[in-house]
Amino acid sequence: MKNTAKFALTTLTVAMLAACSDDKTNDAPASPVVPEVKQLELPAVQKDSAWFKEAKSAVTEDLARTVNANKGAAKNIILFVGDGMGISTVTAARILEGQMQGGMGEEHQISFETLPFVGLSKTYNTNQQTPDSAGTMTAMTTGVKSKAGVLNIDESVARQDCTGSQGKELTTIAELAELKGKSTGIVSTARITHATPAAVYAKSPDRDYEYEAPAGCKDIALQMIEFAAGDGLDVVMGGGRRNFLPNTLVDVEGKKGKRKDNRNLVDEWKTKNPGGVYVETQAEFDAIPATSTRIMGLFNDSHMRYEADRKNDVKGEPSLSQMTAKSIEALSKNDKGYFLMVEAGRIDHGHHAGSAYNALTDTVELAKAVKVAMDKTSVEDTLIIVTADHSHVFTIAGYPTRGNPILGKVVGNNANGVAQNTPVLASDNMPYTTVGYLNGLGYASLGSETDGDVRYNSAADAGRKDLTAVDTTSPGFHQEALVPLSGGETHAGEDVGIFSRGPGAHLLTGTVEQNFIFHVMSYAGDLLP
Repeated sequence: MKNTAKFALTTLTVAMLAACSDDKTNDAPASPVVPEVKQLELPAVQKDSAWFKEAKSAVTEDLARTVNANKGAAKNIILFVGDGMGISTVTAARILEGQMQGGMGEEHQISFETLPFVGLSKTYNTNQQTPDSAGTMTAMTTGVKSKAGVLNIDESVARQDCTGSQGKELTTIAELAELKGKSTGIVSTARITHATPAAVYAKSPDRDYEYEAPAGCKDIALQMIEFAAGDGLDVVMGGGRRNFLPNTLVDVEGKKGKRKDNRNLVDEWKTKNPGGVYVETQAEFDAIPATSTRIMGLFNDSHMRYEADRKNDVKGEPSLSQMTAKSIEALSKNDKGYFLMVEAGRIDHGHHAGSAYNALTDTVELAKAVKVAMDKTSVEDTLIIVTADHSHVFTIAGYPTRGNPILGKVVGNNANGVAQNTPVLASDNMPYTTVGYLNGLGYASLGSETDGDVRYNSAADAGRKDLTAVDTTSPGFHQEALVPLSGGETHAGEDVGIFSRGPGAHLLTGTVEQNFIFHVMSYAGDLLP
């Protein structure tokens, strides 16, 4: 029965198709109906929006952008390192600087955010997911990743293994630049023997060998004085004077040296550089002759001051932007060009101490230093890179209203999107700040800070405190932390930004390994053999 019905249906279908094919066989096919297309017109409220106009203009500017991909086109290379300057730090510093200038903050751009090429750098060390500055800076200065705490030594060597490190040293970008006849310089607000600046010139299985080292190793300060590539480092500016002076000597600010070998490395530098200028104070810095090409400035016995506290230095010390300007002026006298590394070292220390104020104001000063470099150099022959060695567990949270002080307590909007007059309360009925830390001391139990290393009284006092009557925007406030740690806030492991311009800068886009930065600098400057 089913087969008979199926046959009948099939026969009917064939007959109908045949009838359709025989009917009107001479008629032309009907023309398809094309709907009328109307010109789309954006509403005036959209076209006239400042947001719309600015973004459209930015597209036009980007389309006109050109790249310089020629090998060796970078006569000069300037590497800026914001120590600990993660993405959240850049964002918060942008808002803070904008608010310091009278704006709402969010729409602002700090100087290096205007650089045309942006990428991300993966920061892990070969033995740590969350890195330290020695391993990360080694990646940038040598082109290979290595262990945490180790400076320019192959990753196969254990930390503190002086014997094993011999023959495993890596060549740095500064050595390559010197061998090409270029001038070289380092600037830092940290001790000049600290991990980041030390990675430009030193090779040590432990970053802590700043003024003394075990047998088989040479301390970092001595390595700086004896840096043998080319004619040695031309410009050195930063802190750490104590590591160059014997412990029997008291310096200009009344602090004793650290060296136990009775060597005065400052005097040795003067002997080695008879035409050089050595300075220790703001007044001496200001008096450096314009003709100088070799300068050593040690402006503090340990780290230099935070920018916000610089005015309180005993003998005065220059800002990061001032040191950057002076360094470029000195190094630019070499017709073959130069390599300069500039570190804002105390961004890191501010975060470790749980002080967003100090970390962010030092980031703002770094932006000023970058602006100096942008103004003093040409995009045609100078590669400028601004990046970080690693991040910190620094967060921007809550739902603060637009323009709310970035260092303030969270003040939100009502149901109609209008700002409230009082801070938002957490579930414990206490206000909280927009910026904070995943771990660290927290607000209550901060002890003291020595040489950038945070010391705490006790973690027992850590916990939520009522901030109602506390001015969280003041320099002395330390943000709350979720996890109390007695050793200070920690680094974070996420990627950090790379901002750049000049020859080869277009290569620093996308997500790259941190050691890739070395290879871009080497290619742009034609530094590799």
